[in-house]
Amino acid sequence: MSEAIVVTDTVRVPSWALTVHAARASGPGGQNVNKVATKIDLRVDLSGIEGLTDAARARLRGLCANRLDADGRLTVMSQASRNQGRNLEDARDRVAGLIRAALVAPRRRVPTAPTAGARRRRLAGKKQRADVKRWRARPSQAD
Repeated sequence: MSEAIVVTDTVRVPSWALTVHAARASGPGGQNVNKVATKIDLRVDLSGIEGLTDAARARLRGLCANRLDADGRLTVMSQASRNQGRNLEDARDRVAGLIRAALVAPRRRVPTAPTAGARRRRLAGKKQRADVKRWRARPSQAD
């Protein structure tokens, strides 16, 4: 079984929430690729992540919506390296990165209105453009 992923001091993924499966990878590796299982399929039970607030858990679910399997577990695959250990570390780092991204609450958008000067400048530009187009028209249609 794999060891826990520590994201921050308060947030961690316990080892029981992780499922690691190795398979044969595609890509570089020569004949070795046909006999060694280096690709890592890491699955994380999202409900098992400790220290995550409900809001952060919802953000995480939204961030990885297209990576969830039928059971609702986050699926991360790594076959970047020819080494199984490095692929496992890469997958664990990617899970930690996703969780870290979910911990950051998005800033609320403050709706703003254009200033009076900006409104005037926009309308003046539109007026000028309309004049240019009117002067390009045939004289019979200019009225």
